[in-house]
Amino acid sequence: MSDFVDTALAVTARLRGLFPATPLQRNDYLSAKHDADIWLKREDLSPVRSYKIRGAFNAMGKALEADPDARLFVCASAGNHAQGVAFNCRHFGVKGVIFMPVTTPQQKIDKTRTFGGDAVEIRLIGDYFDDTLRTAQAFCAERGAHFLSPFDDPHVIEGQSSVAVEILEELGTAPDMLVVPVGGGGLSAGVTRYLADAAPATEIRYVEPLGGASLSAALARGSLVSLDRVDSFVDGAAVARIGERTFDILRHVDPARVLAAPEDRICATIIEMLNVEGIVLEPAGALSLDVLGEMGADLRGKSVVCVTSGGNFDFERLPEVKERALRFGGVKKYFILRMPQRPGALRDFLALLGPGDDIARFEYLKKSARNFGSVLIGIETDDPANFTTLFERLDAADFVYRDITDDRTLSEFLV
Repeated sequence: MSDFVDTALAVTARLRGLFPATPLQRNDYLSAKHDADIWLKREDLSPVRSYKIRGAFNAMGKALEADPDARLFVCASAGNHAQGVAFNCRHFGVKGVIFMPVTTPQQKIDKTRTFGGDAVEIRLIGDYFDDTLRTAQAFCAERGAHFLSPFDDPHVIEGQSSVAVEILEELGTAPDMLVVPVGGGGLSAGVTRYLADAAPATEIRYVEPLGGASLSAALARGSLVSLDRVDSFVDGAAVARIGERTFDILRHVDPARVLAAPEDRICATIIEMLNVEGIVLEPAGALSLDVLGEMGADLRGKSVVCVTSGGNFDFERLPEVKERALRFGGVKKYFILRMPQRPGALRDFLALLGPGDDIARFEYLKKSARNFGSVLIGIETDDPANFTTLFERLDAADFVYRDITDDRTLSEFLV
């Protein structure tokens, strides 16, 4: 065995003093759907509902081994890392200062405070995470505190590798394939390094959000890349730049094995798992499941483990997630209609709707006493093909309209 394998096994053993191994569960629904043996590594069932507790535990433990007098730890996080650090501060009996953006949802702030109790102080600084991070690092330098990175730290990588250790122990053999989410790269780097020695025949597929594909960008260039824009919807994995240490481990990954998950499709996956299986996943936690449909024959007949990396889902986001899922499924559209300003025009329009069509939004954007008014209309239906029929009827009736469902600028402004 390599030194890293020995280290990963030792970290996993120490973790048993903090919490039991998270479940590895065969999912009958997904197995039948994809004609494969699909298992879920339920990191959403850890004490803080994400795998981040592992890396924080190992990094904090190693820091205390090196300096037993260390008593102040600092992190910058808007979510799972903050909760993992808070939990471990209380476990180790040390103080933590956790910097979070001012825009952090109250639910995440409250959960972090619950896990840390009196051991942590939460400071809300900055509208954007970069501002929060700079403040946290400056505080560390001033106070001589220990900064806990969310992913770009060798001890964090070691801690996250325990996910792979548990998978092999619980499954009893190496799976044919592991599907793992990628954000900053701590989890993916840890399991990659462990499996390279412990189970080299296991194929790994890496999944990152389409709006934050920093690993793909780095692999394409052969060096670290900072993305110009990041879609923050998948907040647990959308990073502009993968970690330096994590990329050192992942730089040899075949780019064809890195998949991008569109944000709207992720929403459909979240809704599917909630409605069908009763499993609550945050957007980053659904990444590994979201790509199964596009992998097709690569899955058939294989044993496949998907890491469901987190379940810290704020249910205030559910209306947005449902809305995006409906749009992705093609059963909800928004369009701007030029409504003739004459008696009976609205009745004529309503007569064109089919039995499965429902008006979800109707709002005059501009109404004048002459000629036409612009109307924003949202239609929800029970079959995507119904929109083809509706648009044919609108054309035949000489209604002028514009589908803005996929026009990001207009839909964000109007919808």
